[in-house]
Amino acid sequence: MKKIMLLVAMAFLLASVPALAADCTNRGGLDMNYCDEDNDLVADLAPAGECKDPSTLVFTYTPVEDPAVYRDAFADFQAYLEEATGKRVIYYTVQSNAAEVEAMRSGKLHIAGFSTGPTGFAVNLAGYVPMAVKGYPEGFQGYNLIVVVPQDSPIKSLADLKGKKVAHTSASSNSGNLAPRALFPKEGITPDKDYTVVYSGKHDQSILGVVHGDYDAAPVASDVYDRMVAAGRVDADALRVVYRSPKFPTSSFGYSSQLCAPLAQKIIGAFSTYRFPESMQKSFHGADRFYPITYKADWKVIRDIADATGTSYNAEGLKKMAAKEAAKKAKKAKKK
Repeated sequence: MKKIMLLVAMAFLLASVPALAADCTNRGGLDMNYCDEDNDLVADLAPAGECKDPSTLVFTYTPVEDPAVYRDAFADFQAYLEEATGKRVIYYTVQSNAAEVEAMRSGKLHIAGFSTGPTGFAVNLAGYVPMAVKGYPEGFQGYNLIVVVPQDSPIKSLADLKGKKVAHTSASSNSGNLAPRALFPKEGITPDKDYTVVYSGKHDQSILGVVHGDYDAAPVASDVYDRMVAAGRVDADALRVVYRSPKFPTSSFGYSSQLCAPLAQKIIGAFSTYRFPESMQKSFHGADRFYPITYKADWKVIRDIADATGTSYNAEGLKKMAAKEAAKKAKKAKKK
C-alpha cells in the first residue's frame, strides 16, 4: 500500500507543475516548467529574479545498495564544492532513481550524479543540466557494446550474423540486449529475425560460450570483456571484435537549471578543476577527474536506444520506472 501511495503521490506532483511564461518558443521534450531556447535539449537557466541561490547546497549520487560507500567517497569533493561556492554542501541519500528525479524537480536537490538511463528523465522532468562524467585526461569513462566471435570464425561483420546463433545476456541488459535491438537494425541486421537469439544470463557467460563454441557470436559490454582478458579468464587471441558501438557514458553529473547563473558557474568551475584523490580513484575504477560532456552530443546513443525500445522520458515513463524499481526491491526483500 505504501508503494502504491508513493506512486500516486509522484503522479500528482508530476501533473501539478505550473507552466513557464507563454513567451517560451521551444521546449522540445522538456516539461512545461522549463524552456530550451538555445536548442541544446536541456533546460535554460532560470532568469534573475526567479532563480534560486540557497545557503545550503544538497548533493547526491545515484542510489546504490550501500549508500554509505559513495557518501564517504564524495566527502573530499563536497569540501571542495563548499570552498568553490562559499556555501555549505550536504549529502542527501536517495532510495531510488525516481525519488532522485523528484527531489531535484521539487527543489530539494541542487547537484547530483544520475545513472545513465535515468539522466534522460532528470533532464526532461526535473530541469537537470548534465555537464560531466567520471573520466581521464584523454576522455570520459564509459564502455562500448562490442560483438565478439571466435578468432577463426568466418564472421567479419554484423551482416555475417545472418542465420547464426547469437548469445544475448538478458532481456533487461542494455549492452547485452536492448542496445543490439536498437542499434543493429540500422546496420542491416535485426535480432530474432536475421539471427537466433539465445539468452546466456550474463556477459561473462556469453563470452565464454563463444570461446567454447556454444554460440557463433555475442554482443557484450566492452569493460566486462576487457576485465576478463586482463584477469586471464579469456585468451586475448581467442576472440575477435567485429563491431564496436559509440561509447556509452557512465553516470552523469550536473546541477539544477533553477540555480542562479553565478552559482551555476561556480559549480561548473569546481567540477572542471577538481582532481580525484587516490581513495576516490579506487572507488571509481581509476577515473581521476570529471570530464566535460553535453547531453545533446554524448547522450545521443542512449536516447536512440530509449527511442528504439519505447522508453519515453516523460511522467508516464517515470511512473513505469518507479514501478519497476519497487518491484525489484520487493523481489530482493522476499529473497532475504
